[in-house]
Amino acid sequence: MTDLNPSPTGADLLVSTLADYGVRACFANPGTSEMHLVQALDREPRIRSLLCLFEGVATGASDGFARMAGLPAMTLLHLGPGYANGAANIHNGRRAFSPMIHVVGDHATYHRSLDAPLSSDIETLVKPNSTWVGVVEAARDAGSLATTAFEHAIGPPGGPVTLILPADSAWSEAPAKSDAAPKPIAQIALVDPAQIEAVADAIQLAIKPVLLVNGPALYDEAALNQMARLKAAGVRILCDTFVGRLSRGAGRFAPDRMAYFAEAAMADLEGVDLMILAGTDVPCAFFAYPGKPSILVPECCTTLTLSKRHEDTSEAIAALADALNAPEVPKHPTRTILPKPVGKITPYSCAASLARHMPDHAIISDDAVTAGLPHFMATQTSAPHDWLFLTGGAIGQGLPLAIGAAIASPERKVIALSGDGAGMYTLQALWTMARESLPIVTVIFANHSYRILNIEMGRTGAGQPGPIARAMLSIDQPNLDWVKLAQGQGVEAVSCDTAEAFDQALERAISANAPILIEALM
Repeated sequence: MTDLNPSPTGADLLVSTLADYGVRACFANPGTSEMHLVQALDREPRIRSLLCLFEGVATGASDGFARMAGLPAMTLLHLGPGYANGAANIHNGRRAFSPMIHVVGDHATYHRSLDAPLSSDIETLVKPNSTWVGVVEAARDAGSLATTAFEHAIGPPGGPVTLILPADSAWSEAPAKSDAAPKPIAQIALVDPAQIEAVADAIQLAIKPVLLVNGPALYDEAALNQMARLKAAGVRILCDTFVGRLSRGAGRFAPDRMAYFAEAAMADLEGVDLMILAGTDVPCAFFAYPGKPSILVPECCTTLTLSKRHEDTSEAIAALADALNAPEVPKHPTRTILPKPVGKITPYSCAASLARHMPDHAIISDDAVTAGLPHFMATQTSAPHDWLFLTGGAIGQGLPLAIGAAIASPERKVIALSGDGAGMYTLQALWTMARESLPIVTVIFANHSYRILNIEMGRTGAGQPGPIARAMLSIDQPNLDWVKLAQGQGVEAVSCDTAEAFDQALERAISANAPILIEALM
């Protein structure tokens, strides 16, 4: 007979401790070593567990949850190979400073030395993308290490952590609760007032100052209002090219965005003699190019730090605006309604439709690559919303990120914008959307090409592509059929080849209470 009241295990202690701290979602792709963790999740009603058919979906969903909730979710991964499968979206989450707790199962402690087929050096594997790594060598330590994992994930500034749980530490008996009481979350550090005064003095001496911002200030309404004051005082406001989350839309101040290509960024910054860093570092180009700069700071421009990533950038910006006696800015741009697009379907016509139909407080998960910028530009004065960017450049983020955002903010509409190449990295996300009845709108821009790589081929000086190179940069022959791919995973889908059809399909999908995919044939 099954024991209806089993003794608590190390797995139970780990899971319940995380639940005590407010962890309320687990994105899982478990294996044999994690069966006791699966059972522990079955006994913990405070955590919603979601199966993902690929680890990159689980880790990307954990990132999306963290960006919207401000708290970590748990991911459950199977040994080193499982972690490796999810590493790309852990990389993106690290670049977004997203609090994420990755629990990785391992062989039993006494089995690790046998070099079984699935054995690997998990600690070494996880270190590059982890702000902290812990190993539960004994079941009784699962609670204290889960506490430490949570603390490191939250930061500030926050980021992914990894907790490795050997199978015998998971199944062995443990206390029902950790000996240590839950600790309060660490408070973010304030910036030294002397530093704020030094920055204010430098601004007053500068001819063309710029403030470059990243971090939570970009989705803090009060901080955005303070940025508007600084702009009115003569300081241009920029954000990094790819940030974790940006609140924008009608009624909100809109910082300019650092250009992606190095030469465009340098042209945009021409004449800047003071760059102030707020919650970010000195900007650099995404890649090195022959004859092009890597550091995106003009010559003869001074860089000065207002706040570091672990400091309160919102408070520092407000204090700086006060130090400059910056004027109040009572009104930001109101919402504009774009006309219904007609004719050939293009990224610009799709962008007009998104601006027309986006509901208030929508969440946009952007993995659209070359199609993304028109949508970002068109929605600047659409309904208020949050935009989630591809922070680490590893495509395949958009669909999983949307899942996490939808779980964290079920009252808000989530719209995932993805290129067809990017979507293929993690198309298994569609199955989780269907299984969990998440009313996510997924738009796939099907140009049958890695178009960004075709652009980069010329920029790197590699020459004109020959037939083999062209084949490596295209995804046609055969063309992907996203309607069938989606329907095969339980998601309703439609394909559109005109602007009018796309506009109608998007309006319907946004109003639906089920996941829908729209293939936009470019």
